Amino acid sequence: MAGVDINRTTTGVMLPPDVSNEIWAKTLTESAVMQFARRIPLPGRGVSIPIITGEPTANWVAETDAKPVSRGTLDNKLITPYVLAVIEPFSNQFRRDVPALYSELVRRLPFALSRKFDETVFGAASGAPGSNFDTLGDATAVNIATDTYDALVSADSAISVADGILSGWVIAPQAKSLLLTTKDTTGRPLFINNAQTDGAVPALLGSPVHVRKAVYAAGNPPVLGFAGDWSDAVYGTVEGVQIAISDQATLTDGASTINLFQQNMFAVRAEIEIGFRVKNAAEFVKLTGNTVEA
Repeated sequence: MAGVDINRTTTGVMLPPDVSNEIWAKTLTESAVMQFARRIPLPGRGVSIPIITGEPTANWVAETDAKPVSRGTLDNKLITPYVLAVIEPFSNQFRRDVPALYSELVRRLPFALSRKFDETVFGAASGAPGSNFDTLGDATAVNIATDTYDALVSADSAISVADGILSGWVIAPQAKSLLLTTKDTTGRPLFINNAQTDGAVPALLGSPVHVRKAVYAAGNPPVLGFAGDWSDAVYGTVEGVQIAISDQATLTDGASTINLFQQNMFAVRAEIEIGFRVKNAAEFVKLTGNTVEA
């Protein structure tokens, strides 16, 4: 008996051969974590990454004294790939218009993958996919809604106390609005140069800023963003984004099912095996809004 047809050459379904690479490139662009963190190659079984936890110490000595001996300290973390996937069904009318299908895939699937990845790293999703995947949900919280400038400096200070150097900010659109309305004592916007032409906050305290919806988490207080030393954060993928298509499978969609052949449809599956680790979660700070009294 023939197996379920789930390959790129399914009869009647044509996709450009570089669609996986295109979706992967756009996923990289959409994800704030992937923009800041360092990428490493990741085998399917995972890999142990070394972490320097302490530096050797030098000291002054007299001309003929013995030189001091000191050693750095090391640890390691296992980074394991976990599967992140989405299946999207389409009507067969797309068969008549391949460019429309291609552009729709490129537009929608990278957003789904990158947003879920970022939501998980920032702790806004339902938890890590496994024990060898780090999240930042328990990072030290700093309220930036009151005394915003001083709060941002406090975030920078907290990162430096943890032996990190602030290298990037990821903020929600709500935080962007807060920053755009923050003014100095003369009433001028504090974080942009020109209120007529500048609609974004490109940097804070000298470090770049990315605005992403995935970083926001409703709550009391709400989470408005994160800042940290991204040089000590790594992510790895096994093969990038993999694409498969089928026009004969049956999909389970909640309580309902979709029979692709019977309903004259086909589906595209996008998946990625990916992992994320940080050297020290204390090198990251969670940016929050005001707590609302009950």
